[in-house]
Amino acid sequence: MIILWIDPWTTTIWYSVIKKESWKIELIDYWIFKTTPKIPLNDKIYEIWNDIESIIDKYNPNIISIEKLFFQNNSKTAIDVAQARWVIVYKSMKKWLQIQDYTPLQVKKAITWNWKANKLQLQTAIKILFWLSQIPKPDDAADAIWLAYIWALNSNKLLNQ
Repeated sequence: MIILWIDPWTTTIWYSVIKKESWKIELIDYWIFKTTPKIPLNDKIYEIWNDIESIIDKYNPNIISIEKLFFQNNSKTAIDVAQARWVIVYKSMKKWLQIQDYTPLQVKKAITWNWKANKLQLQTAIKILFWLSQIPKPDDAADAIWLAYIWALNSNKLLNQ
C-alpha cells in the first residue's frame, strides 16, 4: 500500500510518500512544492492541481491523507487554504483514492504519545522511526511524514482516535 500525505496551503504544499507492507512502514519520499509567488489565487489553485496530479501519477498511491485545517483568527487565509485543500480532495476523488484526514493533535499523540509535543520532538521521533541519519529538512517538509505514518498505523488499528 502506498500512502500519500499532503499538507495543503496556497504557497507551499508539503507531501510525503510511505509504503506499507504488513507491519513494515518505509519512507519513500518527502518534499515540498511551491506555487509561483505573487500571482492570483486562481492561478495558484491551477498550479496545485497540476502538482497534485503529477505526484499522484508518479507514486500511484492507494490512500491520500490530508491534514485537517485549523485556524483561529485569519479567516481570509482559512478560506484560501480551504480552496487549495478541496482541489486536492477533488483530484484524489477523481482518481478513486481513499481519503483520510487527521488533526495536528491526533498526529502528536500517535507519534509521541503526547498531545503537547513540539515540532522538534515530532521530527526526532520520525528520524528514529525511519532510521534517518538526520532530521528531515526543510523542517516543514518533515511534517508531511507524520500523517502518512499515522495512516499506516491506523490501518492496523494501532491509532486510538
